[in-house]
Amino acid sequence: MVEMKATNITWHPSKVTAEDRAAVTHNRRCIVWLTGLSGCGKSTIAVALEHALISLGHPAYVLDGDNLRHGLNSDLGFSPADRVENIRRAGELARLLADAGLIVIASFISPYAADRQRVRQLMGPDEFIEVFVDAPVEVCERRDPKGLYKKARAAVAAGQPLGFTGVDAPYEVPGHPEIHLRTHEQSAPQSVEKIFNYLRQHGRLLDQE
Repeated sequence: MVEMKATNITWHPSKVTAEDRAAVTHNRRCIVWLTGLSGCGKSTIAVALEHALISLGHPAYVLDGDNLRHGLNSDLGFSPADRVENIRRAGELARLLADAGLIVIASFISPYAADRQRVRQLMGPDEFIEVFVDAPVEVCERRDPKGLYKKARAAVAAGQPLGFTGVDAPYEVPGHPEIHLRTHEQSAPQSVEKIFNYLRQHGRLLDQE
Protein backbone atom coordinates (compact mmCIF):
# COMPACT_ATOMS: atom_id res chain seq x y z
CA MET A 1 0.00 0.00 0.00
CA VAL A 2 1.35 3.42 -0.98
CA GLU A 3 1.69 5.86 1.91
CA MET A 4 -0.66 8.84 1.68
CA LYS A 5 1.62 11.87 2.16
CA ALA A 6 -0.96 14.65 1.78
CA THR A 7 -3.25 15.17 4.76
CA ASN A 8 -5.26 18.28 3.88
CA ILE A 9 -7.25 16.75 1.03
CA THR A 10 -10.91 15.80 0.61
CA TRP A 11 -12.58 13.57 -1.94
CA HIS A 12 -15.22 15.62 -3.81
CA PRO A 13 -18.13 13.43 -4.96
CA SER A 14 -19.95 14.05 -8.22
CA LYS A 15 -23.66 14.72 -8.51
CA VAL A 16 -23.71 12.44 -11.55
CA THR A 17 -24.46 8.82 -10.67
CA ALA A 18 -23.23 5.67 -12.38
CA GLU A 19 -26.77 5.16 -13.71
CA ASP A 20 -26.79 8.71 -15.14
CA ARG A 21 -23.61 7.92 -17.05
CA ALA A 22 -24.88 4.52 -18.19
CA ALA A 23 -27.94 6.21 -19.71
CA VAL A 24 -25.58 8.25 -21.89
CA THR A 25 -22.89 5.68 -22.67
CA HIS A 26 -25.16 2.61 -23.00
CA ASN A 27 -22.74 0.54 -20.95
CA ARG A 28 -21.98 -0.06 -17.32
CA ARG A 29 -18.50 0.89 -16.18
CA CYS A 30 -15.90 -1.81 -16.01
CA ILE A 31 -12.23 -2.59 -16.49
CA VAL A 32 -11.30 -5.38 -18.89
CA TRP A 33 -7.81 -6.26 -17.65
CA LEU A 34 -5.73 -8.19 -20.19
CA THR A 35 -2.74 -9.90 -18.59
CA GLY A 36 -0.17 -12.23 -20.11
CA LEU A 37 3.37 -12.58 -21.40
CA SER A 38 4.90 -10.23 -23.95
CA GLY A 39 3.86 -11.46 -27.38
CA CYS A 40 0.75 -13.33 -26.22
CA GLY A 41 -1.58 -11.02 -28.17
CA LYS A 42 -2.81 -8.55 -25.53
CA SER A 43 -2.33 -5.38 -27.58
CA THR A 44 -3.84 -6.86 -30.74
CA ILE A 45 -6.93 -8.00 -28.86
CA ALA A 46 -7.23 -4.74 -26.91
CA VAL A 47 -7.18 -2.54 -30.00
CA ALA A 48 -9.64 -4.78 -31.87
CA LEU A 49 -12.02 -4.90 -28.90
CA GLU A 50 -11.92 -1.11 -28.53
CA HIS A 51 -12.75 -0.70 -32.23
CA ALA A 52 -15.63 -3.19 -32.01
CA LEU A 53 -17.15 -1.46 -28.99
CA ILE A 54 -16.78 2.06 -30.39
CA SER A 55 -18.27 1.01 -33.73
CA LEU A 56 -21.40 -0.10 -31.86
CA GLY A 57 -21.66 3.09 -29.82
CA HIS A 58 -20.08 1.90 -26.57
CA PRO A 59 -17.39 4.33 -25.32
CA ALA A 60 -14.17 2.43 -24.67
CA TYR A 61 -10.50 3.27 -24.26
CA VAL A 62 -7.33 1.20 -24.32
CA LEU A 63 -4.68 1.73 -21.65
CA ASP A 64 -1.54 0.15 -23.06
CA GLY A 65 1.52 -0.55 -20.93
CA ASP A 66 3.98 0.79 -23.50
CA ASN A 67 1.89 3.91 -24.09
CA LEU A 68 1.79 4.79 -20.38
CA ARG A 69 5.55 4.38 -20.15
CA HIS A 70 5.88 7.19 -22.73
CA GLY A 71 4.29 9.66 -20.32
CA LEU A 72 2.62 8.96 -16.98
CA ASN A 73 5.01 6.13 -16.12
CA SER A 74 8.09 7.35 -17.98
CA ASP A 75 10.02 7.57 -14.71
CA LEU A 76 9.63 3.85 -14.01
CA GLY A 77 11.92 1.01 -14.99
CA PHE A 78 11.35 -2.74 -14.74
CA SER A 79 12.55 -3.54 -11.23
CA PRO A 80 10.03 -5.41 -9.06
CA ALA A 81 9.23 -2.19 -7.18
CA ASP A 82 8.78 -0.20 -10.39
CA ARG A 83 6.52 -2.90 -11.83
CA VAL A 84 4.31 -2.66 -8.74
CA GLU A 85 4.11 1.13 -9.03
CA ASN A 86 3.45 0.87 -12.77
CA ILE A 87 0.36 -1.23 -12.18
CA ARG A 88 -0.77 0.86 -9.20
CA ARG A 89 -0.82 3.99 -11.34
CA ALA A 90 -2.43 2.18 -14.24
CA GLY A 91 -5.12 0.83 -11.94
CA GLU A 92 -5.93 4.24 -10.49
CA LEU A 93 -6.16 5.74 -13.97
CA ALA A 94 -8.33 2.87 -15.17
CA ARG A 95 -10.65 3.39 -12.20
CA LEU A 96 -11.10 7.08 -13.01
CA LEU A 97 -11.84 6.38 -16.67
CA ALA A 98 -14.29 3.65 -15.70
CA ASP A 99 -15.96 6.05 -13.28
CA ALA A 100 -16.50 8.38 -16.24
CA GLY A 101 -18.57 5.60 -17.79
CA LEU A 102 -16.07 4.07 -20.19
CA ILE A 103 -15.26 0.44 -20.75
CA VAL A 104 -11.55 0.52 -19.97
CA ILE A 105 -9.41 -2.07 -21.75
CA ALA A 106 -6.14 -2.35 -19.85
CA SER A 107 -3.31 -4.20 -21.59
CA PHE A 108 -0.44 -4.90 -19.19
CA ILE A 109 1.82 -7.88 -18.59
CA SER A 110 1.07 -7.24 -14.89
CA PRO A 111 3.03 -10.29 -13.76
CA TYR A 112 2.16 -10.18 -10.05
CA ALA A 113 -1.18 -11.54 -8.85
CA ALA A 114 -1.22 -9.20 -5.84
CA ASP A 115 -1.03 -6.13 -8.10
CA ARG A 116 -3.95 -7.33 -10.21
CA GLN A 117 -5.93 -8.04 -7.05
CA ARG A 118 -5.33 -4.50 -5.78
CA VAL A 119 -6.82 -3.09 -8.96
CA ARG A 120 -9.79 -5.44 -8.63
CA GLN A 121 -10.40 -4.08 -5.13
CA LEU A 122 -10.72 -0.55 -6.53
CA MET A 123 -13.86 -1.59 -8.38
CA GLY A 124 -17.29 -2.86 -7.42
CA PRO A 125 -18.64 -6.38 -7.92
CA ASP A 126 -18.45 -7.54 -11.56
CA GLU A 127 -16.65 -4.32 -12.59
CA PHE A 128 -13.18 -5.87 -12.90
CA ILE A 129 -12.88 -8.52 -15.60
CA GLU A 130 -9.55 -10.31 -15.58
CA VAL A 131 -8.67 -11.76 -18.97
CA PHE A 132 -5.78 -14.21 -19.04
CA VAL A 133 -4.28 -13.97 -22.53
CA ASP A 134 -2.54 -17.31 -22.54
CA ALA A 135 0.11 -18.56 -24.95
CA PRO A 136 3.15 -20.76 -24.25
CA VAL A 137 6.36 -18.80 -23.89
CA GLU A 138 7.72 -20.65 -26.93
CA VAL A 139 4.89 -19.27 -29.05
CA CYS A 140 5.34 -15.75 -27.65
CA GLU A 141 9.03 -15.94 -28.41
CA ARG A 142 8.40 -16.99 -32.01
CA ARG A 143 6.09 -14.01 -32.50
CA ASP A 144 8.32 -11.52 -30.61
CA PRO A 145 7.96 -8.50 -32.94
CA LYS A 146 10.38 -6.40 -30.86
CA GLY A 147 13.07 -9.05 -30.45
CA LEU A 148 12.79 -8.73 -26.68
CA TYR A 149 13.09 -12.41 -25.85
CA LYS A 150 16.24 -12.70 -27.95
CA LYS A 151 17.78 -9.73 -26.13
CA ALA A 152 16.76 -11.10 -22.74
CA ARG A 153 18.20 -14.55 -23.40
CA ALA A 154 21.43 -13.03 -24.71
CA ALA A 155 21.69 -10.90 -21.58
CA VAL A 156 21.17 -13.93 -19.33
CA ALA A 157 23.83 -15.85 -21.26
CA ALA A 158 26.21 -12.92 -20.73
CA GLY A 159 25.52 -12.88 -17.00
CA GLN A 160 23.60 -9.59 -17.18
CA PRO A 161 19.93 -10.52 -16.63
CA LEU A 162 17.36 -7.89 -17.56
CA GLY A 163 14.48 -9.11 -15.41
CA PHE A 164 12.36 -9.93 -18.47
CA THR A 165 9.07 -11.64 -17.67
CA GLY A 166 9.01 -15.20 -18.92
CA VAL A 167 12.80 -15.44 -19.20
CA ASP A 168 14.46 -14.32 -15.98
CA ALA A 169 11.53 -12.79 -14.10
CA PRO A 170 8.36 -14.56 -12.92
CA TYR A 171 4.82 -14.41 -14.26
CA GLU A 172 2.10 -15.41 -11.80
CA VAL A 173 -0.67 -17.12 -13.75
CA PRO A 174 -4.21 -15.97 -12.84
CA GLY A 175 -5.92 -18.55 -10.67
CA HIS A 176 -9.53 -17.73 -11.52
CA PRO A 177 -9.77 -15.25 -14.41
CA GLU A 178 -13.20 -14.27 -15.65
CA ILE A 179 -12.04 -15.06 -19.18
CA HIS A 180 -9.25 -17.40 -20.33
CA LEU A 181 -8.07 -16.89 -23.91
CA ARG A 182 -5.67 -19.34 -25.56
CA THR A 183 -4.26 -17.32 -28.41
CA HIS A 184 -2.18 -20.18 -29.81
CA GLU A 185 -5.47 -22.00 -30.45
CA GLN A 186 -7.86 -19.21 -31.41
CA SER A 187 -7.68 -16.14 -33.61
CA ALA A 188 -7.77 -12.53 -32.46
CA PRO A 189 -11.33 -12.05 -33.80
CA GLN A 190 -12.44 -15.15 -31.87
CA SER A 191 -10.84 -13.77 -28.71
CA VAL A 192 -12.55 -10.41 -29.16
CA GLU A 193 -15.89 -12.11 -29.73
CA LYS A 194 -15.48 -14.09 -26.50
CA ILE A 195 -14.84 -10.92 -24.48
CA PHE A 196 -17.66 -9.04 -26.23
CA ASN A 197 -20.11 -11.86 -25.49
CA TYR A 198 -19.04 -11.89 -21.85
CA LEU A 199 -19.68 -8.14 -21.55
CA ARG A 200 -23.13 -8.52 -23.05
CA GLN A 201 -24.07 -11.59 -21.01
CA HIS A 202 -22.98 -9.95 -17.76
CA GLY A 203 -24.90 -6.72 -18.27
CA ARG A 204 -21.98 -4.45 -19.14
CA LEU A 205 -23.46 -3.50 -22.52
CA LEU A 206 -26.92 -1.94 -22.59
CA ASP A 207 -29.38 -1.94 -25.47
CA GLN A 208 -29.65 1.33 -27.34
CA GLU A 209 -33.06 2.66 -28.27
